[in-house]
Amino acid sequence: MMMAGFGHGTRRYPRSRGRTWSRTGPDRATLGIVGLVCAIAGFFVLGIILGPVAIVCGWLGMGRSWAGARPLPALIALVLGAIDTLLAVIWLIGMASPGNGLL
Repeated sequence: MMMAGFGHGTRRYPRSRGRTWSRTGPDRATLGIVGLVCAIAGFFVLGIILGPVAIVCGWLGMGRSWAGARPLPALIALVLGAIDTLLAVIWLIGMASPGNGLL
């Protein structure tokens, strides 16, 4: 009786580790869309948290580089996340001022 598991597989050439690692986790298109949703939601609620999340998702969605073809949702997520974070920081500084105004 032949055991099919524990290193005694029926395949002669099993998949390489590099090929299977690339299949785990979200792909770049999904990260770009998640970042875009976080950036848009950050304009309405929790911009100080959702802005950096959108920046990170956009950066990972672009493949962690500025070179080459960039997916449009990832680039928009990166830009809107940066604007969102900047506006949230300005709002927090405005709230800490004595007048409690925006600026």
